[in-house]
Amino acid sequence: MILIYTEKLNPRIEYIFRLIFNIILGKQVAFTTKTNKFITTTQPKLNYSYEKFGDEIYIKPHRLLYCKALIQPDIQPVWHEGEKYFFESSSDSVLPFDPFAAAFYLVTRYEEYLNFEKDKYKRYPAKESLLQKHNLLKKPVVNIWARLLATKINERYPEIEFPKPEFKFLPTVDIDNAWAYAHKGFLRTTGAMARSFLKGDFSELRKRLSIWVGKEKDPYDTYEYIDQVFKGHEENVIFFFLLGNYKRYDKNISWENKNYKDLIRSIASRYQVGIHPSYSSSKKKNKLLVATEVRRLQQIVGKEIGKSRQHFLRLRIPRAYRNLIRNGIKEDFSMGYPSHTGFRAGICTPYPFYDLKKESATSLTVVPFQVMDVSLNVYMKLSPEEAIKEIESLMQEVKNVGGTFSYIWHNETLNEQGGWKGYRDVFRIMNEKGFNWIDAGK
Repeated sequence: MILIYTEKLNPRIEYIFRLIFNIILGKQVAFTTKTNKFITTTQPKLNYSYEKFGDEIYIKPHRLLYCKALIQPDIQPVWHEGEKYFFESSSDSVLPFDPFAAAFYLVTRYEEYLNFEKDKYKRYPAKESLLQKHNLLKKPVVNIWARLLATKINERYPEIEFPKPEFKFLPTVDIDNAWAYAHKGFLRTTGAMARSFLKGDFSELRKRLSIWVGKEKDPYDTYEYIDQVFKGHEENVIFFFLLGNYKRYDKNISWENKNYKDLIRSIASRYQVGIHPSYSSSKKKNKLLVATEVRRLQQIVGKEIGKSRQHFLRLRIPRAYRNLIRNGIKEDFSMGYPSHTGFRAGICTPYPFYDLKKESATSLTVVPFQVMDVSLNVYMKLSPEEAIKEIESLMQEVKNVGGTFSYIWHNETLNEQGGWKGYRDVFRIMNEKGFNWIDAGK
């Protein structure tokens, strides 16, 4: 147990200290606002206040954790031993920056509550983020800062043993389009064929006909291959299903389709499953759609659903998270950027969402991801070889701090057609490496 002294304990301070110590470092903390108790205790202690008492571990707080208004702080980089940090502390502090204020700013997504330029889908863009602007997006800085703090504590209290950080690997697959052509129903199929005919695209027409009559396998039907890659590790994998009504950005097969229901049940019998709330559900006027879509999945699989990821990664904070909480969701897996790989919240450890407007921690666990297939190929335009190097670099960063490496893949991008040729190897190699690291650590 480490005793933390602060002049005034508030929800922000309690939240971020518990995140750093309990969740990341695996060490319990207690708080006191009584000066005499802190000074006289013989147990390991840390002073987080504006007055230093003696030779205790001391960090002068940045005012961010004492603010109540959502005002953009003036954030200047702080250089220390060749590395860049944020939220300057003082010369008599054990570190020249305040790791608690800096971590709080990132994990709460403080910057996303403020005015910012949105992308075409009204999402927060990576280019607006503090980490991207300072070339730190590919570093799990919150975990790194936590380990740095642990080192400083060990120097003063060598008897404290922090648990060895453990690497975790969490594959996730989104089913946005279960099939490219198959099982779409008579009207959608004949309509698509008519459009191909009018455009003179006879190769497309022949393919549709061949798949429709069962002579050729649908290109998005990559489920056997996925099963081969995940064999022996099924309990570690999560599939997310889109069950929204057909709209411009929600073009999956109908949730009432028997073949789709059978596919979902088959996958749910072997893997964990979650809801993929539709693009439409992320609109303020459609907030009740999440409840509808969750009910649909629960009806199909016959069990409660507690996991979620936003379609198109349309994550509007705090609105999206509040809606998930209202609908019984316990874990969300949307924390990452569509356009960039890396650490959107600067962390690679699942953590509780803190609602800045309500100034309170919530029951929702945020599970960040670092890599998405579409990011690598479509946005970053990496070759399969380059994508493998990018993934391995990020996996190593996570392994160094003992975090959770998670990714998003889609059944449709494993079709080995067009621009996705070679990305099956990327998927296979990434999973082989991740599972090997897990097995080696057991």
